[in-house]
Amino acid sequence: MAESVREKLQIIHDPKRPTIDDYVAALFDDFVELHGDRAYAEDSAICAGIGLFGGMPVTVIGHRKGKTTEENIAANFGMPHPEGYRKALRLAHQAEKFGRPVLCFVDTPGAFCGVGAEERGQGEAIARCLYDFMALRTPVVSIVTGEGGSGGALALAVADRVLMMENALYSVISPRGCASILWKDASREIEAAECLKITAQDLYGFGMIEGIIPEGPAMVKNVKKALTLVLRELMAEPDMDAMLEKRYEKFRKIGVFQEINQI
Repeated sequence: MAESVREKLQIIHDPKRPTIDDYVAALFDDFVELHGDRAYAEDSAICAGIGLFGGMPVTVIGHRKGKTTEENIAANFGMPHPEGYRKALRLAHQAEKFGRPVLCFVDTPGAFCGVGAEERGQGEAIARCLYDFMALRTPVVSIVTGEGGSGGALALAVADRVLMMENALYSVISPRGCASILWKDASREIEAAECLKITAQDLYGFGMIEGIIPEGPAMVKNVKKALTLVLRELMAEPDMDAMLEKRYEKFRKIGVFQEINQI
């Protein structure tokens, strides 16, 4: 496990780090990717589809990054447009209809903030994901596999269980964005990341996530083991209303802040 935030940033930006396509290939059988939001267009920054996990039908949704410059450009470097989040929500409602658990893989520096995205309702698309996922009547599990930046990450992280890879980061804003706003200097992103307390270890200590998944050579196998255990627990819940109440209370508790006086 990397000890410093600097080391973690280097690890999660490593081109060899597994992406959503690697997880899909290793974890799910008979996966079929579905496209389009049925309103505007397809967004390659979101991978969404259905497959089998240990023989169980599931819906898989995740931010897509590439391993080469060309692949990253095609996927907009993992920064979705509004149509990407609307596609994700379309698949989530489909999963609810057919009783499939939803498995989300979060890895984005943030939602795309271009003019076109704003014109097409980026904020509304993310807010609708937050609103609808909170009441989705099927189990939802979200894993932050790399970068968990801003509302672009939170849109796919309203879940019954939120897990993080041991070197992943998860924050209300990307470190680079934070440094740019606070100090007008994006090069201070390491300093910003240290101040934000956004590592998996920090967030587990704060009670904001339910578990940390070890990495190393068995990284993908560890993800499979964690998903198997969590899904077994969630699928054993006989009362969906009780599950929704627990989901609601979990995020309501996260929203309670303690004021700390600083000298």
